[in-house]
Amino acid sequence: MNWDDLRHFGALVQAGSLSEAARRLNVEHATVARRIAALEAELTLTLVDRRGRRWVPTADGLRIAEIARRMETEAQAIRRAAQGAQRALMGTVTISAPPALAAARLAAPLVALQNTHPGLTIRLIGEVRSASLARAEADMAIRLSRPQEGDLTITRIGRMGFRLYAAPSFLAAHGPEDWRFIGNDGALTATPQQEALETAAAGRPIAMTASSVEIQHAVVRAAGGIALLPDFLGAEDPALIPVPPGKEMLSRDIFLLVHSELRRAAPIQAVAAALKTAFRQAPSGGHEEEGPAKDGSASGRQS
Repeated sequence: MNWDDLRHFGALVQAGSLSEAARRLNVEHATVARRIAALEAELTLTLVDRRGRRWVPTADGLRIAEIARRMETEAQAIRRAAQGAQRALMGTVTISAPPALAAARLAAPLVALQNTHPGLTIRLIGEVRSASLARAEADMAIRLSRPQEGDLTITRIGRMGFRLYAAPSFLAAHGPEDWRFIGNDGALTATPQQEALETAAAGRPIAMTASSVEIQHAVVRAAGGIALLPDFLGAEDPALIPVPPGKEMLSRDIFLLVHSELRRAAPIQAVAAALKTAFRQAPSGGHEEEGPAKDGSASGRQS
């Protein structure tokens, strides 16, 4: 049996769809379909009930998927044990982080680190969801909420302030009673940012929603309305100004997550040190508070 075929099938069951499984594995969805078909042929067993675009695991498929999950857990434990013993500053470190924060705060220090250690390869993944460190979807993660479960070492490395921002031309053309707001869409609708924005809007219209902070930023620059933006975007953009009275509406802690079995690996330590230094020197500042999460699954939705 080809382990890769089993791994692709397990990803389908965990992800719930071909497209999501392909995204997590960084392959085409046709590759996932082909791997699953090969596994079914090898086992002479139907693992998936194909209903148009929906692929639903059969009862046999669910049993096989559970075995595959346990196998993957053990395989990842071996990988982490080997990585944890690594002393050379070489190899690949995968970091999951919110896209806008990754571009504004992570890119420069990671480039500087790589210039010093060219044997180090960085995979920086900007994503709204929370990558699972337990399933090795990433080695490290930057999050705005502290996980309560998982074999993780968690460090508070800074804070992120949010204010209402607008283009001066928008504020000049609209009085407070006519203000319209730019809200969150998709995974961002369940965040504290959206709650704070709705409070500030106080019944005034949310004229547009966007699924990323970068799009909200672009809409505000185009004088499309008012958005609650992180200060690292709003305050550093000369085309925007804080909306009166300009006070901070929300503050969120920034956490660095590392799977505990990897925390002593030299590449992980080097990347973590570079990120901690970068956030200490950032305008938002912040101090470090380190500690473990509780036992349990490391996966979950980013808030």
